[in-house]
Amino acid sequence: MKTISNTLRGLRFSGIAGALCGLLLLVLAFPALAQEAPAVVPIVDKGDVAWMLTSTLLVLLMTVPGLALFYGGMVRSKNVLSVLIQVMVVFSLLVLLWAVFGYSLTFVGGNAVIGSFDKIFLSGVTVDSLADTFTENVKLPEYVFIAFQATFAGITGALIVGAFAERIKFSALILFSVLWFTFGYIPIAHMVWGAGGYLLDLGALDFAGGTVVHINAGVAGLIGAYFVGKRLGFGREAIKPHNVTMTFVGAALLWVGWFGFNAGSNLESNAGAALAFINTLFATAAAIVAWAITEGMTKGKPSALGVASGAVAGLVGITPAAGLVGPIGAIAIGAVAGVVCVWGVTGLKKLLRADDSLDVFGVHGIGGIVGALLTGVFHAPSLGGGGGEDYSIVSQVGIQALAVGITIVWIGAVSVVSFGIAKLVFGLRVSEEDEREGLDITCHGETAYET
Repeated sequence: MKTISNTLRGLRFSGIAGALCGLLLLVLAFPALAQEAPAVVPIVDKGDVAWMLTSTLLVLLMTVPGLALFYGGMVRSKNVLSVLIQVMVVFSLLVLLWAVFGYSLTFVGGNAVIGSFDKIFLSGVTVDSLADTFTENVKLPEYVFIAFQATFAGITGALIVGAFAERIKFSALILFSVLWFTFGYIPIAHMVWGAGGYLLDLGALDFAGGTVVHINAGVAGLIGAYFVGKRLGFGREAIKPHNVTMTFVGAALLWVGWFGFNAGSNLESNAGAALAFINTLFATAAAIVAWAITEGMTKGKPSALGVASGAVAGLVGITPAAGLVGPIGAIAIGAVAGVVCVWGVTGLKKLLRADDSLDVFGVHGIGGIVGALLTGVFHAPSLGGGGGEDYSIVSQVGIQALAVGITIVWIGAVSVVSFGIAKLVFGLRVSEEDEREGLDITCHGETAYET
């Protein structure tokens, strides 16, 4: 009996000792267990990088030669070089300003309206620094993101020059571009796309630049057309495009380059980019057909200039919605943009009584407004879009309308002040004699064609 009792006491002691040893080991291991989980290593995919570099080149293709040829063909032969020069120089100037302060004030910190100076002159940006994409932990080299967004800033400024082509002073255009970029483009881009931006936090949808690029450029161009005034002979004599073939080729290049503009805005080479890609294809095709039919019904014949303009209208219309709606929604947006923009360059243009030389407001402004509002409609999951289950079309269209209104008012005010300053400093318009002779020879000392 005594032996059994001693055995039980030994077992109890062994159990207690084992428990104490286990507790001791747990205490010793606790600091290691309490440590945070290892940081997740950011993923930089070579396919994403390659796609974004390609997209950046495609946006450059949109501008030079695409936009330059599109605009160049629509002016008279005595002004074609001036337009080509204006497009390329304004684009280049804004790309440089983007590096100096534009990127930092748009995408780096700040408040609801403007970013910060933390990365002015690209301070702190290296080959190892990374930029966010739309997928958590998937990154891009920051240089890639900076270059891609620089082309957006550049092409927006280049779009504006078409509204007052053939009569503005080159020096005035340059000063206006600097002021508009600093106080117009940057705040709108930050509010729509920058972290903490007012419109972004409000829930405004703008996938690739309906407000930031197209409404922005359209409104600035319209204000410029009023400030600079009408071309000599406008409304009294025919002012015809000197080379519709050039314009048509420019439109075709715009369509090709726009795939980088829209699908590149997905920031990754995945199904989201594919959706933006196919929507850009379908919406543009729908706008071309819709414009041709509308022009045929109203004027009796569809024109090459109209078809080219229809392509741009569709591209503009789908820009804010490219990665947010389904393909059928994209077709609807393109068709509506094509029809409405025909009115924008005819009926509305007459009502506004402005000499918007190359229909910047009629196509980009109106097309951008149509696209921004319809994004709110076709983002609904019931219509094939990517919205959530509790998505409200009425609520989202209201937010889209507010974003459109803020863009119009902000850019309108900035443009008025910027053109006013340029007028005081340089004067806006070339002399009547220079305008009659043509800006190619009087402003640049060259002629496009030998006679």
